Amino acid sequence: MNNTTEIGKKTGIPRLLEIAGERKGLLILSGILSVISTLLMFVPFVAVYFIVEELLKNAANPALSDMVHIRRWSLCALYSLLISFLFFFGSTMASHISAFRILYGLRIRLANHLAKLPMGYHTRQSSGAIKKTLELSVEKIEGFIAHQLPDLVGAVALPLVMLTAMFILDWRMAVACAIPIVAAYLLQSIVFYGGEGKEAMKHYHDALENMNAAGVEYVRGMPAVKVFGLTVNTFLRFSRAINDYRDWAVKYTKYCKRPYIVFTTILTSLLSFILPVGILLISGSPENQALALTLMLFLVLAPGLSTPMMKLMYLGGNMRIISEGVERMDEIFAQKPLAEQKVPKIPEGYSIEFEDVSFSYDDKDVATRTEALVCVSFTAQEKQITALVGPSGSGKSTIASLIPRFWDVSSGCIRIGGVDIREMGTENLMELVSFVFQDVHLFYDTIEENIRMGNANATREQVIEAAKAACCHEFIENLPWGYSTKIGEGGTYLSGGEAQRVAIARAILKNSPILVLDEATAFADPENETKIQEGLSALIRGKTVIIIAHRLSTIREADQILVVDGGQIVESGKHDELIKNNGLYNRMWEAHVDAGDWSLSKDKKTKAVNG
Repeated sequence: MNNTTEIGKKTGIPRLLEIAGERKGLLILSGILSVISTLLMFVPFVAVYFIVEELLKNAANPALSDMVHIRRWSLCALYSLLISFLFFFGSTMASHISAFRILYGLRIRLANHLAKLPMGYHTRQSSGAIKKTLELSVEKIEGFIAHQLPDLVGAVALPLVMLTAMFILDWRMAVACAIPIVAAYLLQSIVFYGGEGKEAMKHYHDALENMNAAGVEYVRGMPAVKVFGLTVNTFLRFSRAINDYRDWAVKYTKYCKRPYIVFTTILTSLLSFILPVGILLISGSPENQALALTLMLFLVLAPGLSTPMMKLMYLGGNMRIISEGVERMDEIFAQKPLAEQKVPKIPEGYSIEFEDVSFSYDDKDVATRTEALVCVSFTAQEKQITALVGPSGSGKSTIASLIPRFWDVSSGCIRIGGVDIREMGTENLMELVSFVFQDVHLFYDTIEENIRMGNANATREQVIEAAKAACCHEFIENLPWGYSTKIGEGGTYLSGGEAQRVAIARAILKNSPILVLDEATAFADPENETKIQEGLSALIRGKTVIIIAHRLSTIREADQILVVDGGQIVESGKHDELIKNNGLYNRMWEAHVDAGDWSLSKDKKTKAVNG
């Protein structure tokens, strides 16, 4: 099942079995051992039958009973149980090994597939929902294969063997036993697999995903939660998600209450159906000792039949939950990754060219959707700095994000070195482009490994050189364990400026010929800004640079400034040329200069209010 286009054609239990079939050998072995174990568990019932038969033959004088015969069947029952446990252990081991291998393969495939999906998918989906699928849904599949699949085989095999034996012994009492079992399972099928039952399972997963997503948001937003004195109850989205899950649980419990009581009552009362039929038959021929013995055996078998039947009920309910989770996992697999060329093209240079590029973040009808970019055309020359400026929401970040192909353009094309980026292959493209974002994400790992993400094969000396170039070597050396200091929980938390410099060191180590900067100094204090600027100076040497500028003073010396407004490039040129044009850039520059002269003053504040 390497081809993801084939995934998701089957649903429900067939899909679960299809997933389990990836390790057919081990699962077949597990099933065979489970059946043998189940058959061996039937031996004690047979032993009881022959022991009771011997005792009934000599009911008038028990001393005449063949004690050797009785002991033989007693030992046979004991040994069969012990051997049954050994076979069950072997079955469980085989199913667990298979389950863990399938679990590992599924998570790797899901992670790889998620990495190939366009950024649009990740922005539309909450991290809590993806996390729930990646962890909880896959974990439940492991539980199904490791525990429930062998149990299912045994729970089906034992009743079939027992019912077959019953029909051989006396079909009339067997029918009396089988009818309530069939009725009970028809009831369960209607409850769990009917329209209302399926809708309930869907709502269960929706409620769980919403609660996960809201929980992640609540934890991530803890600074704001603390500042504004919020609690779980006042953080409305999380509170609603918890209440929604609670309401679903209560509603579903009420929905299942009566069918569950009826089902349980029927399965645990099989004697109530067998006994009247048996008594009726015996009353017709009271001298028939064999019939009395058969009734006795039925009365022994019936309670043993209830246990696997109840197990099947629980398996049925759990499998409905698992099936819904598998469907959501398959929804991820069904998402189409970015198209890749079989033979990627290699660019001859590192200039970047946008030709009539239009892009929309949604897939709405063309007549109603809002274009983020409209017919954008420009060329960023190799080894030059091109700055993108403009109002918030004008499309600057969109332009930058399209270069490493976080999304595919709606129309037009983007070329690097004369080659359309769609023909280059994602892996090759990522090697050419480095990104330094405003919001830096550092992983829960050592600082050394966070920097080494730029080049997995880099030596420690190369990591240190990159850190020195990014002006972060000094503060790293002052940390408790230097470059081996872990970042995050249980380790050290870095300031925004320090984290930004680590990100720059990562980009320096990667040493890609194209660099996209989302103003790295936007939120830095003066001391950190100076350090970051020094690191950026080392980073941009000899590279094709696209910089999103929030502070216009940082891009005065850029080789080309592109002014973006409403998804279009409205002005382009150098700083002095754009100032003379007296357009949007000039107005932005004047606002920038005025902001630099601003200071907090009670008098000025009063003047501004009165004015």
